[in-house]
Amino acid sequence: MPKAKAIPDGMHSVTPHLVCAGAADAIEFYKKAFNAVEEGCLPGPQGRIMHAMVRIEGSAVMLVDEMPEWGAFGPKSLKGSPVTIHLYVENVDAFVKRAVDAGAKVTMPLDDMFWGDRYCKLEDPFGHHWSVATHIRDVTPEEMMQAMQKMGG
Repeated sequence: MPKAKAIPDGMHSVTPHLVCAGAADAIEFYKKAFNAVEEGCLPGPQGRIMHAMVRIEGSAVMLVDEMPEWGAFGPKSLKGSPVTIHLYVENVDAFVKRAVDAGAKVTMPLDDMFWGDRYCKLEDPFGHHWSVATHIRDVTPEEMMQAMQKMGG
């Protein structure tokens, strides 16, 4: 029997695994808002999702329902999230419009940033934070430092 691959085909070495209050609804939101493709869903007791996976812009994102008995709480139960998931996309303007139309909230308006990205921050209806960008110009480290100093950073 051939040895299993340490990192399965189609997976990256870092994969977000989101806890959502209503993982089935989250999957539908990500399909509508982020053009996600559902790759699998394992329902468990009480109709909760034990494991699911979607693919967003070619990257896997795993999801599970909140399960307090296992210490699995989503951002809303925890009153916020310290994590932001970053997405690079071909057309950030179109991506953000689709996400907002589906129910995402803009937390930092879409703008051209000093580091060379057209960038926006969103919060999804489940409390997860996302930053979305299209790289629009290459910036040297020196140019970036000068721009930060002008901002008072």
